Amino acid sequence: MTARVLVAGIGNIFLGDDGFGPEVVRRLPPHGDPVRVVDYGIRGMHLAYDLLDPWDALILVDAVPDRGAPGTLAVFHAEPDPAGAARLDAHAMNPDAVFASVRALGGTLPPTVVVGCQVASVDEGIGLSERVTAALDRAVAVVAEVIARLAADPSGPVDDAPEPFAPSCRPEE
Repeated sequence: MTARVLVAGIGNIFLGDDGFGPEVVRRLPPHGDPVRVVDYGIRGMHLAYDLLDPWDALILVDAVPDRGAPGTLAVFHAEPDPAGAARLDAHAMNPDAVFASVRALGGTLPPTVVVGCQVASVDEGIGLSERVTAALDRAVAVVAEVIARLAADPSGPVDDAPEPFAPSCRPEE
């Protein structure tokens, strides 16, 4: 069986490194059914409505704070807060608010994996920092690997994955 996987690039391209998610999904090769890749930007309700469809897994590609040096990639299972408090990131499109909207609309959330990149700056301005730009090719490869793993087994581990995740998640020195 091949699982239905939604890959959501989220972030605000007008806030520097917060544009990481949209830039990664723009660079992903085309995928056909059962994988759908979408740049949601800051359209949280659009994502919430799309999550009402039956998905086996969700991959959020996003900028993340406090996970190491700028350009460091992190892959982890999201643990949505039942109360809807913001825990995943600090930009305007809050994933926990999206998750709360899905529940309020009567939907259920699929297993969710975040592929995130530690930001250098989310100040106003278009364009990624040098360190985050340097992480884009690694991020595309990591997202492709996560898609493959989730398509085969949506409930399987990804954040504790063996090589090649560990070395590819470190920023270039």
